[in-house]
Parts: sequence; C-alpha cells; structure tokens
Amino acid sequence: MIVFEHVGKRYGGRFDALAALSFHIQRGEMVFLTGHSGAGKSSLLRLIMRLERPSRGRVLVAGHDIDTLHATQIPFYRRQIGVVFQDHQLLFDRSVFHNVALPLEIQGMEPRESARRVRAALDKVGLLHRERALPIELSGGEQQRVGIARAVVNKPALLLADEPTGNLDPQLSADIMALFEDFNRIGTTVMIASHDLALIARLRHRTLRLSDGRLAADQEAS
Repeated sequence: MIVFEHVGKRYGGRFDALAALSFHIQRGEMVFLTGHSGAGKSSLLRLIMRLERPSRGRVLVAGHDIDTLHATQIPFYRRQIGVVFQDHQLLFDRSVFHNVALPLEIQGMEPRESARRVRAALDKVGLLHRERALPIELSGGEQQRVGIARAVVNKPALLLADEPTGNLDPQLSADIMALFEDFNRIGTTVMIASHDLALIARLRHRTLRLSDGRLAADQEAS
C-alpha cells in the first residue's frame, strides 16, 4: 500500500528532515510511527498526502509513484486518504453533521447519499445523537471523534493520523485508538504518528521508529 524507496526530504538546502528512508506497508496493516519531536514523523505523513515532494527517492501509494501525479490529479488522490489531526481542524460555525459532510460537499455528492454516509460515519464513532450540535458543545474526545468521522466518510483505503490523542487523557486515548482498530479490522490501512509509547506498546501493532529522519527501528506486531 505504501512504499518508501530511499526517500530524503531536505528543507532550505541544508536541513534533512528525512534521509535514506525505506519501508513497505502492506494493504490492510495498522502501523504506528514514533520518534522524538523533530524526528520526521510529520514530514513523512505530508509526503504521503502529497503536501510535500521528496528531495530524493520515491514514494509509492497503491503502486503509483505519487511524485508523478499531475496537478489536476492531486485533489482526487487526496480524497482517497482520510486524515485525522491532533487539533481536530473543525469548523466551529457548522454543526457536527455539516463538518463531517464537508468532504462530500466538496466533491459534489448528491445530498441524500451524502446524508446517508454522514450518519453512518457518525454512528460508527458513537456520535449520531450529536449530529446537530456545534463543536464547541462537545468534549475534546468527542471533537476528535468528529474528526475521525469526517476522515472516514469517504470510505478511504488509507487512514492517516498525526498525534490524534495528544490532548486526551489515557482512557479517551484508548477509546480513540480502539476506533482506529475497528476501521483497520474492516480492511482500512491505518498509519498513526504518536509519541505515546505506553499506549503503542499495549496495542501491539507494527511500529516504525524514526530518529533524526532515519528509520531507527521497525518492530513487527507482537
């Protein structure tokens, strides 16, 4: 599903955020990405999302070198990926329903089908009963669940998350990770950047550890 071949990413002609990075993630895997602050986790995710381009090497997703995508193909490519952020990035002047519906509205989906998908996504994250609420009325954990529903409403083959539990307490963090495991069990490839080593250890999935932009360890699921 995801292949990095000797990938490097340099900023400003000097700083190497990633260097000689190679790994392969199979379709349907759930993988954690960890490492110290500045290790290159966010740069790696931005390459997969095609928000950045590699300075060296190749990034392949579903067998395609995404650096070769034409500008007109990039929006369609990104719609195949669900992304969850630490800060939720919700629109606070829109209801929960309309926050989740936003990706479908952008692609012009028919309203009845869009509503069906939104409610199915909210049901999966346990928030169907809050569809009319504004994000400000929700707890931090509920806001993160809305972000997850929005990320999966397109039924993406690949789900990326960048520190999705960074602002949550341990129980809420475990609940959010359980949701990611649920989506992984139905075949979604999941990659989560996280610094919560204790939680990662308990979940026992494959873990890639970065150090100064290099792959320091690739630990298989135990």
